[in-house]
Amino acid sequence: MQKVASLPLPPQDALEASNALALCIGDAIDAGGGWIGFDRYMSMALYAPRLGYYSGGAAKFGRDARDGSDFITAPELTPFFARTLARQFAPLIAERLPAVMEFGAGTGRLAADLLLALETEGALPSRYAIVELSGELRERQRQTLTERAPHLADRVVWHDTLPERFEGVIVGNEVLDAMPVRLFAREGGRWYERGVRREGAAGFAYQDRVLADAEIPAAIAAIPGDHDMVTETHAEAEGFIRAVGAMLARGVAFFIDYGFPASEYYHPQRSGGTLMCHYRHHAHPDPFLYPGLQDITAHVNFTGVAEAAVEAAMQVAGFCSQARFLMNAGITELLMTLDPNDTRAFLPAANAVQKLLSEAEMGELFKVIALSRGMRMIDGDDHDAPALAGFQRGDRTHSL
Repeated sequence: MQKVASLPLPPQDALEASNALALCIGDAIDAGGGWIGFDRYMSMALYAPRLGYYSGGAAKFGRDARDGSDFITAPELTPFFARTLARQFAPLIAERLPAVMEFGAGTGRLAADLLLALETEGALPSRYAIVELSGELRERQRQTLTERAPHLADRVVWHDTLPERFEGVIVGNEVLDAMPVRLFAREGGRWYERGVRREGAAGFAYQDRVLADAEIPAAIAAIPGDHDMVTETHAEAEGFIRAVGAMLARGVAFFIDYGFPASEYYHPQRSGGTLMCHYRHHAHPDPFLYPGLQDITAHVNFTGVAEAAVEAAMQVAGFCSQARFLMNAGITELLMTLDPNDTRAFLPAANAVQKLLSEAEMGELFKVIALSRGMRMIDGDDHDAPALAGFQRGDRTHSL
Protein backbone atom coordinates (compact mmCIF):
# COMPACT_ATOMS: atom_id res chain seq x y z
CA MET A 1 0.00 0.00 0.00
CA GLN A 2 1.29 3.44 -0.90
CA LYS A 3 1.42 5.83 2.06
CA VAL A 4 0.23 9.40 1.49
CA ALA A 5 3.06 11.65 2.67
CA SER A 6 0.91 13.85 4.93
CA LEU A 7 -0.78 10.96 6.75
CA PRO A 8 0.51 9.31 9.92
CA LEU A 9 1.62 5.68 9.74
CA PRO A 10 -0.68 3.23 11.55
CA PRO A 11 0.72 1.07 14.35
CA GLN A 12 1.92 -2.41 13.43
CA ASP A 13 -1.09 -4.32 14.75
CA ALA A 14 -3.46 -2.08 12.77
CA LEU A 15 -1.38 -2.59 9.62
CA GLU A 16 -1.55 -6.34 10.11
CA ALA A 17 -5.35 -6.18 10.38
CA SER A 18 -5.48 -4.00 7.25
CA ASN A 19 -3.29 -6.48 5.37
CA ALA A 20 -5.60 -9.33 6.44
CA LEU A 21 -8.60 -7.43 5.07
CA ALA A 22 -6.71 -6.70 1.85
CA LEU A 23 -6.20 -10.45 1.39
CA CYS A 24 -9.96 -11.02 1.80
CA ILE A 25 -10.75 -8.29 -0.73
CA GLY A 26 -8.18 -9.77 -3.10
CA ASP A 27 -9.87 -13.16 -2.83
CA ALA A 28 -13.21 -11.54 -3.70
CA ILE A 29 -11.65 -9.89 -6.73
CA ASP A 30 -10.20 -13.22 -7.86
CA ALA A 31 -13.58 -14.89 -7.39
CA GLY A 32 -15.14 -12.12 -9.48
CA GLY A 33 -12.85 -12.79 -12.41
CA GLY A 34 -10.38 -10.03 -11.55
CA TRP A 35 -12.90 -7.23 -10.98
CA ILE A 36 -15.51 -6.19 -8.42
CA GLY A 37 -17.76 -3.15 -8.34
CA PHE A 38 -16.65 -0.32 -6.09
CA ASP A 39 -19.72 -0.83 -3.91
CA ARG A 40 -18.50 -4.34 -3.08
CA TYR A 41 -15.04 -3.02 -2.25
CA MET A 42 -16.48 -0.24 -0.07
CA SER A 43 -18.78 -2.67 1.71
CA MET A 44 -15.89 -4.98 2.60
CA ALA A 45 -13.58 -2.12 3.59
CA LEU A 46 -16.17 -0.72 5.98
CA TYR A 47 -18.15 -3.73 7.17
CA ALA A 48 -16.22 -7.00 6.71
CA PRO A 49 -16.65 -8.98 9.96
CA ARG A 50 -14.00 -8.07 12.57
CA LEU A 51 -11.79 -6.36 9.97
CA GLY A 52 -13.90 -3.61 8.39
CA TYR A 53 -13.66 0.00 9.49
CA TYR A 54 -17.02 0.02 11.29
CA SER A 55 -17.00 -3.64 12.34
CA GLY A 56 -13.46 -3.60 13.74
CA GLY A 57 -11.96 -1.83 16.71
CA ALA A 58 -10.74 1.51 15.28
CA ALA A 59 -11.51 4.60 17.39
CA LYS A 60 -13.31 6.39 14.51
CA PHE A 61 -15.13 9.16 16.43
CA GLY A 62 -13.33 11.80 18.47
CA ARG A 63 -12.12 15.37 18.67
CA ASP A 64 -8.70 15.18 16.99
CA ALA A 65 -6.00 12.78 15.82
CA ARG A 66 -4.45 12.61 19.27
CA ASP A 67 -7.28 10.41 20.55
CA GLY A 68 -6.81 8.00 17.64
CA SER A 69 -9.99 9.10 15.87
CA ASP A 70 -10.56 10.01 12.23
CA PHE A 71 -13.35 12.58 12.30
CA ILE A 72 -15.70 14.45 14.61
CA THR A 73 -19.49 14.42 14.41
CA ALA A 74 -21.97 16.97 15.73
CA PRO A 75 -22.88 15.01 18.90
CA GLU A 76 -19.18 14.79 19.83
CA LEU A 77 -18.72 18.49 19.14
CA THR A 78 -21.36 19.84 21.52
CA PRO A 79 -24.29 18.62 23.65
CA PHE A 80 -26.35 21.49 22.22
CA PHE A 81 -26.88 19.37 19.11
CA ALA A 82 -28.75 16.69 21.08
CA ARG A 83 -30.53 19.27 23.22
CA THR A 84 -31.89 20.95 20.11
CA LEU A 85 -33.03 17.65 18.62
CA ALA A 86 -34.78 16.94 21.90
CA ARG A 87 -36.80 20.14 21.52
CA GLN A 88 -38.01 18.85 18.15
CA PHE A 89 -38.63 15.29 19.34
CA ALA A 90 -40.38 16.09 22.64
CA PRO A 91 -43.74 17.19 21.16
CA LEU A 92 -43.76 14.10 18.93
CA ILE A 93 -43.06 11.78 21.86
CA ALA A 94 -45.87 13.48 23.73
CA GLU A 95 -48.23 12.69 20.85
CA ARG A 96 -48.26 8.92 21.45
CA LEU A 97 -44.86 8.24 19.89
CA PRO A 98 -43.18 6.90 23.03
CA ALA A 99 -40.15 5.15 21.48
CA VAL A 100 -36.96 6.46 19.83
CA MET A 101 -34.73 4.52 17.44
CA GLU A 102 -31.23 5.58 16.44
CA PHE A 103 -29.14 4.36 13.52
CA GLY A 104 -25.38 4.86 13.52
CA ALA A 105 -25.11 5.61 17.22
CA GLY A 106 -21.30 5.86 17.14
CA THR A 107 -19.91 6.27 20.64
CA GLY A 108 -23.36 6.55 22.19
CA ARG A 109 -22.91 10.24 22.89
CA LEU A 110 -26.03 11.30 21.00
CA ALA A 111 -28.12 8.63 22.72
CA ALA A 112 -26.94 9.67 26.17
CA ASP A 113 -27.35 13.39 25.57
CA LEU A 114 -30.75 12.95 23.89
CA LEU A 115 -32.07 10.92 26.80
CA LEU A 116 -30.84 13.51 29.30
CA ALA A 117 -32.32 16.36 27.25
CA LEU A 118 -35.65 14.57 26.77
CA GLU A 119 -35.76 14.00 30.51
CA THR A 120 -35.35 17.76 30.99
CA GLU A 121 -38.13 18.34 28.43
CA GLY A 122 -40.43 15.98 30.36
CA ALA A 123 -40.64 13.65 27.35
CA LEU A 124 -38.57 10.59 28.17
CA PRO A 125 -39.21 7.75 25.69
CA SER A 126 -40.26 4.43 27.18
CA ARG A 127 -37.62 2.74 25.04
CA TYR A 128 -34.53 3.90 23.14
CA ALA A 129 -33.53 1.39 20.48
CA ILE A 130 -30.12 1.42 18.81
CA VAL A 131 -29.60 -0.53 15.59
CA GLU A 132 -25.92 -1.45 15.64
CA LEU A 133 -24.00 -4.20 13.82
CA SER A 134 -20.62 -3.64 15.47
CA GLY A 135 -20.04 -5.43 18.76
CA GLU A 136 -17.16 -3.06 19.53
CA LEU A 137 -19.39 -0.02 19.07
CA ARG A 138 -22.17 -1.57 21.16
CA GLU A 139 -19.78 -1.91 24.08
CA ARG A 140 -18.58 1.65 23.62
CA GLN A 141 -22.18 2.87 23.54
CA ARG A 142 -22.99 0.97 26.75
CA GLN A 143 -19.98 2.52 28.44
CA THR A 144 -20.92 6.03 27.35
CA LEU A 145 -24.51 5.61 28.52
CA THR A 146 -23.38 4.19 31.85
CA GLU A 147 -21.01 7.11 32.37
CA ARG A 148 -23.22 9.98 31.13
CA ALA A 149 -26.76 8.82 31.91
CA PRO A 150 -26.57 5.85 34.30
CA HIS A 151 -30.14 6.25 35.57
CA LEU A 152 -31.48 6.07 31.99
CA ALA A 153 -29.28 3.32 30.54
CA ASP A 154 -31.84 0.61 31.24
CA ARG A 155 -34.19 2.21 28.68
CA VAL A 156 -31.74 1.38 25.87
CA VAL A 157 -32.00 -1.80 23.83
CA TRP A 158 -29.88 -2.92 20.89
CA HIS A 159 -30.88 -4.56 17.60
CA ASP A 160 -28.65 -5.96 14.88
CA THR A 161 -31.50 -5.98 12.34
CA LEU A 162 -34.55 -3.82 11.77
CA PRO A 163 -37.59 -4.89 13.78
CA GLU A 164 -40.67 -5.79 11.76
CA ARG A 165 -42.68 -2.86 13.10
CA PHE A 166 -41.86 0.39 14.86
CA GLU A 167 -43.85 3.39 16.07
CA GLY A 168 -41.93 6.42 17.23
CA VAL A 169 -39.19 8.85 16.34
CA ILE A 170 -36.17 7.71 14.30
CA VAL A 171 -32.87 9.56 14.08
CA GLY A 172 -29.82 8.87 11.94
CA ASN A 173 -26.89 11.29 12.09
CA GLU A 174 -24.25 10.69 9.39
CA VAL A 175 -25.58 7.24 8.54
CA LEU A 176 -26.46 7.45 4.86
CA ASP A 177 -23.04 8.77 3.79
CA ALA A 178 -21.38 5.58 5.09
CA MET A 179 -23.43 3.24 2.89
CA PRO A 180 -21.62 1.74 -0.13
CA VAL A 181 -21.98 3.54 -3.44
CA ARG A 182 -21.46 2.51 -7.03
CA LEU A 183 -18.97 4.59 -8.99
CA PHE A 184 -19.45 5.61 -12.61
CA ALA A 185 -17.27 7.50 -15.06
CA ARG A 186 -18.31 9.18 -18.30
CA GLU A 187 -15.52 9.54 -20.82
CA GLY A 188 -15.97 10.63 -24.42
CA GLY A 189 -19.73 10.55 -23.96
CA ARG A 190 -19.76 6.88 -22.89
CA TRP A 191 -20.60 5.61 -19.40
CA TYR A 192 -18.45 3.09 -17.54
CA GLU A 193 -18.82 1.47 -14.15
CA ARG A 194 -15.71 2.09 -12.10
CA GLY A 195 -14.66 -1.02 -10.21
CA VAL A 196 -11.61 -2.41 -8.47
CA ARG A 197 -8.82 -4.75 -9.57
CA ARG A 198 -5.66 -5.97 -7.93
CA GLU A 199 -2.47 -3.98 -8.41
CA GLY A 200 0.79 -5.53 -7.30
CA ALA A 201 1.08 -7.97 -4.43
CA ALA A 202 -1.33 -6.31 -2.00
CA GLY A 203 -2.68 -3.19 -3.66
CA PHE A 204 -5.78 -2.17 -5.58
CA ALA A 205 -6.58 0.17 -8.44
CA TYR A 206 -9.60 1.41 -10.33
CA GLN A 207 -10.67 -0.35 -13.52
CA ASP A 208 -13.58 0.77 -15.66
CA ARG A 209 -16.07 -1.58 -17.31
CA VAL A 210 -18.10 -0.32 -20.25
CA LEU A 211 -21.87 -0.27 -19.76
CA ALA A 212 -24.55 -1.11 -22.26
CA ASP A 213 -27.26 1.52 -22.50
CA ALA A 214 -29.68 -0.69 -20.57
CA GLU A 215 -27.21 -0.98 -17.68
CA ILE A 216 -26.88 2.76 -17.08
CA PRO A 217 -28.76 3.80 -13.92
CA ALA A 218 -31.53 6.30 -14.54
CA ALA A 219 -30.00 8.83 -12.12
CA ILE A 220 -26.88 9.25 -14.25
CA ALA A 221 -28.47 8.58 -17.63
CA ALA A 222 -30.41 11.82 -17.05
CA ILE A 223 -27.29 13.94 -16.52
CA PRO A 224 -27.18 16.43 -19.39
CA GLY A 225 -24.18 16.98 -21.64
CA ASP A 226 -21.35 14.70 -22.64
CA HIS A 227 -18.54 16.16 -20.52
CA ASP A 228 -16.19 13.76 -18.75
CA MET A 229 -17.11 13.16 -15.12
CA VAL A 230 -17.06 10.73 -12.20
CA THR A 231 -20.05 10.32 -9.92
CA GLU A 232 -21.90 7.93 -7.64
CA THR A 233 -25.29 6.27 -7.24
CA HIS A 234 -26.81 5.24 -3.92
CA ALA A 235 -28.83 2.06 -4.35
CA GLU A 236 -27.95 0.78 -0.88
CA ALA A 237 -28.94 3.96 0.95
CA GLU A 238 -32.16 4.17 -1.03
CA GLY A 239 -32.90 0.51 -0.29
CA PHE A 240 -32.30 1.23 3.39
CA ILE A 241 -34.85 4.07 3.28
CA ARG A 242 -37.41 1.73 1.72
CA ALA A 243 -36.73 -0.79 4.51
CA VAL A 244 -37.26 1.92 7.11
CA GLY A 245 -40.55 2.79 5.42
CA ALA A 246 -41.65 -0.84 5.54
CA MET A 247 -40.84 -0.95 9.27
CA LEU A 248 -42.31 2.41 10.28
CA ALA A 249 -45.99 1.98 11.09
CA ARG A 250 -46.37 5.48 12.50
CA GLY A 251 -43.84 8.17 13.26
CA VAL A 252 -41.18 10.48 11.90
CA ALA A 253 -37.64 9.65 10.78
CA PHE A 254 -34.98 12.38 10.79
CA PHE A 255 -31.78 11.88 8.77
CA ILE A 256 -28.94 14.39 9.07
CA ASP A 257 -26.05 14.22 6.64
CA TYR A 258 -23.99 16.09 4.11
CA GLY A 259 -25.32 16.11 0.58
CA PHE A 260 -27.43 17.80 -2.06
CA PRO A 261 -30.62 17.49 -4.11
CA ALA A 262 -30.03 15.66 -7.40
CA SER A 263 -29.92 18.92 -9.38
CA GLU A 264 -26.85 19.94 -7.37
CA TYR A 265 -25.41 16.47 -6.87
CA TYR A 266 -25.22 15.82 -10.61
CA HIS A 267 -24.41 19.38 -11.61
CA PRO A 268 -21.88 19.60 -14.47
CA GLN A 269 -19.43 21.47 -12.24
CA ARG A 270 -19.34 18.53 -9.78
CA SER A 271 -17.42 16.49 -12.33
CA GLY A 272 -15.14 14.71 -9.84
CA GLY A 273 -17.86 13.14 -7.71
CA THR A 274 -18.02 13.30 -3.91
CA LEU A 275 -16.12 10.22 -2.74
CA MET A 276 -13.78 11.06 0.14
CA CYS A 277 -11.77 9.27 2.82
CA HIS A 278 -10.94 10.30 6.38
CA TYR A 279 -7.94 9.13 8.36
CA ARG A 280 -6.71 10.76 11.57
CA HIS A 281 -8.66 13.95 10.78
CA HIS A 282 -7.08 14.18 7.31
CA ALA A 283 -9.36 14.11 4.27
CA HIS A 284 -7.95 12.54 1.11
CA PRO A 285 -9.29 10.83 -2.05
CA ASP A 286 -7.56 7.38 -1.97
CA PRO A 287 -9.98 4.59 -0.90
CA PHE A 288 -7.28 1.95 -1.33
CA LEU A 289 -5.07 3.29 1.44
CA TYR A 290 -5.15 1.22 4.64
CA PRO A 291 -8.32 -0.82 3.97
CA GLY A 292 -10.31 -1.14 7.19
CA LEU A 293 -8.43 1.67 8.94
CA GLN A 294 -10.01 4.69 7.26
CA ASP A 295 -13.52 5.94 6.63
CA ILE A 296 -14.80 5.95 3.04
CA THR A 297 -17.78 8.17 2.38
CA ALA A 298 -19.84 9.89 -0.28
CA HIS A 299 -22.29 12.77 -0.08
CA VAL A 300 -25.99 11.93 -0.02
CA ASN A 301 -28.34 12.42 -2.96
CA PHE A 302 -31.36 13.64 -1.01
CA THR A 303 -33.62 13.47 -4.05
CA GLY A 304 -32.99 9.73 -4.20
CA VAL A 305 -33.74 9.49 -0.47
CA ALA A 306 -37.02 11.37 -0.93
CA GLU A 307 -38.07 9.24 -3.92
CA ALA A 308 -37.30 6.03 -2.03
CA ALA A 309 -39.36 7.30 0.92
CA VAL A 310 -42.36 8.03 -1.29
CA GLU A 311 -42.04 4.56 -2.85
CA ALA A 312 -42.25 3.17 0.69
CA ALA A 313 -45.47 5.10 1.41
CA MET A 314 -43.76 7.76 3.53
CA GLN A 315 -44.13 11.50 3.15
CA VAL A 316 -41.35 14.07 3.02
CA ALA A 317 -42.26 16.19 6.03
CA GLY A 318 -39.38 18.66 5.66
CA PHE A 319 -35.96 19.29 4.15
CA CYS A 320 -33.57 22.13 4.92
CA SER A 321 -30.01 22.99 5.85
CA GLN A 322 -28.71 21.91 9.24
CA ALA A 323 -28.22 25.55 10.23
CA ARG A 324 -31.80 26.48 9.45
CA PHE A 325 -33.17 23.39 11.19
CA LEU A 326 -31.18 23.94 14.38
CA MET A 327 -32.01 27.64 14.53
CA ASN A 328 -35.70 26.96 13.93
CA ALA A 329 -35.66 24.35 16.69
CA GLY A 330 -34.10 26.80 19.15
CA ILE A 331 -30.36 26.14 19.41
CA THR A 332 -29.55 29.81 19.94
CA GLU A 333 -32.15 30.05 22.72
CA LEU A 334 -30.53 27.06 24.41
CA LEU A 335 -27.09 28.61 24.07
CA MET A 336 -28.29 31.77 25.80
CA THR A 337 -29.17 29.77 28.90
CA LEU A 338 -25.43 29.99 29.56
CA ASP A 339 -24.09 33.14 31.17
CA PRO A 340 -22.15 35.11 28.47
CA ASN A 341 -20.09 36.66 31.26
CA ASP A 342 -18.75 33.23 32.18
CA THR A 343 -16.34 33.27 29.25
CA ARG A 344 -14.63 30.00 30.16
CA ALA A 345 -17.93 28.13 29.71
CA PHE A 346 -19.70 30.33 27.18
CA LEU A 347 -17.02 30.88 24.53
CA PRO A 348 -16.19 27.19 23.86
CA ALA A 349 -19.91 26.38 23.73
CA ALA A 350 -20.59 29.28 21.37
CA ASN A 351 -17.68 28.29 19.12
CA ALA A 352 -18.98 24.72 18.88
CA VAL A 353 -22.50 25.88 18.04
CA GLN A 354 -21.04 28.22 15.44
CA LYS A 355 -19.43 25.25 13.70
CA LEU A 356 -22.84 23.60 13.46
CA LEU A 357 -24.39 26.74 11.97
CA SER A 358 -21.69 28.35 9.84
CA GLU A 359 -21.96 28.06 6.07
CA ALA A 360 -18.18 27.63 6.01
CA GLU A 361 -18.39 24.67 8.41
CA MET A 362 -21.38 22.29 8.76
CA GLY A 363 -24.33 24.65 8.52
CA GLU A 364 -25.00 24.56 4.78
CA LEU A 365 -23.35 21.37 3.56
CA PHE A 366 -25.28 19.29 6.10
CA LYS A 367 -29.01 18.87 5.52
CA VAL A 368 -31.89 17.51 7.57
CA ILE A 369 -34.70 15.51 5.98
CA ALA A 370 -37.79 14.32 7.85
CA LEU A 371 -39.83 11.38 6.57
CA SER A 372 -43.18 10.56 8.15
CA ARG A 373 -45.82 7.89 8.02
CA GLY A 374 -49.26 7.82 9.58
CA MET A 375 -48.95 11.43 10.79
CA ARG A 376 -50.69 14.71 9.97
CA MET A 377 -48.27 17.44 11.01
CA ILE A 378 -50.38 20.56 10.63
CA ASP A 379 -51.29 23.42 12.90
CA GLY A 380 -54.76 23.94 14.30
CA ASP A 381 -57.27 21.68 16.02
CA ASP A 382 -57.50 18.93 13.40
CA HIS A 383 -54.16 17.20 13.79
CA ASP A 384 -52.58 14.23 15.51
CA ALA A 385 -49.04 15.61 15.73
CA PRO A 386 -47.53 19.08 16.10
CA ALA A 387 -45.91 20.87 13.20
CA LEU A 388 -42.19 20.24 12.85
CA ALA A 389 -40.60 23.41 14.19
CA GLY A 390 -37.26 22.68 12.53
CA PHE A 391 -38.73 23.29 9.08
CA GLN A 392 -40.98 26.28 9.76
CA ARG A 393 -38.60 28.62 7.91
CA GLY A 394 -36.29 27.79 5.02
CA ASP A 395 -37.90 24.49 4.01
CA ARG A 396 -36.41 23.30 0.69
CA THR A 397 -38.63 20.32 0.01
CA HIS A 398 -39.50 21.90 -3.33
CA SER A 399 -35.86 21.45 -4.43
CA LEU A 400 -35.89 17.64 -4.16
